[in-house]
Amino acid sequence: MKLVKAPLAAVAALAIFGGGMAAAQDTRLLIGSTSASSSQYGYFVALGQLINDTVPGVMASVAETGATMDNLRRMQRGQVHMGLVTTNIIEHAYNGTQEFEGNPQEAPLLWVYAPAPQNVVVRADAGIATLENLNGKRFNPGIRGSATEATAEAVLAKLGITPDWVRGSTTDVVDMIKDNRVLGYVKSGAGNRLDASSLDINTFTPVQVVSLTDAQVDTIKAEMKDISVVSIEDAGEGIAPYKTWAFALAVSATPDMDEETAYEITKAAMEDTTVQRNALSSLSDYDLSELTMEYGTIPLHPGAARYFTEKGFDIPEHMQPITKQ
Repeated sequence: MKLVKAPLAAVAALAIFGGGMAAAQDTRLLIGSTSASSSQYGYFVALGQLINDTVPGVMASVAETGATMDNLRRMQRGQVHMGLVTTNIIEHAYNGTQEFEGNPQEAPLLWVYAPAPQNVVVRADAGIATLENLNGKRFNPGIRGSATEATAEAVLAKLGITPDWVRGSTTDVVDMIKDNRVLGYVKSGAGNRLDASSLDINTFTPVQVVSLTDAQVDTIKAEMKDISVVSIEDAGEGIAPYKTWAFALAVSATPDMDEETAYEITKAAMEDTTVQRNALSSLSDYDLSELTMEYGTIPLHPGAARYFTEKGFDIPEHMQPITKQ
């Protein structure tokens, strides 16, 4: 992989990594993450620290971004080298479907790190008992450019529901919900628990999660094959059991990342037992290698595939890396 000159945002982000490695490095990586108010941002900060501490010749920094869609655009422009994606959106990118119609994008998979239930979180005093009650109401589908936003809009459109969409960063929307200027938002869970931003709202004003009905579950299962439906029993104190749509969170890289770098980064992430889990406690419930084999939707990066092959995993056909001619 080529040595790159880190942009100013990346230089600023290096301050996150205390101690770090020496300034002169063979490879500098900028990792696209998500909003800094999200639980997932902490995961990518920890991942950057892990790379700096365990992968020789590589210095990583983390950029706050608009999550999956934004990260894919930045990877395509060469502005970030790896980052957060979701298994459904990356499938659309690879196959050139939906938002990527006629413009497929290669961003080979490194690994999957967590299932991501998509929670429709609303103020408990908003009178929202069903998704249909969102019609015409001020509601946020997720941060702009994220997989959450794109998927929420697609799901609600499929179900014939048209809220009055309000756009903004997670921080802005959390404030708007607290001030009762917006009644709720869609937010990825931290595993099967509510995200940190949802818990933050709940300390100010009680929230609830709106469940899919059985008929809505049937519609999604029949017509939206790129996502799953999950049942959540214990998302947080005072939150009733519910059903919602879900995808998985993953890490992809640009196709020009060299095989050895991808191999070493994947190895570091798969064999780490503390750093990532300390940042995102829900990871303790999963084996990341097994999650990758179960939830991966596109070809692996050759470096990641080499690691999983060495560890004895039978890589599914649709995840076999693309061989460059």
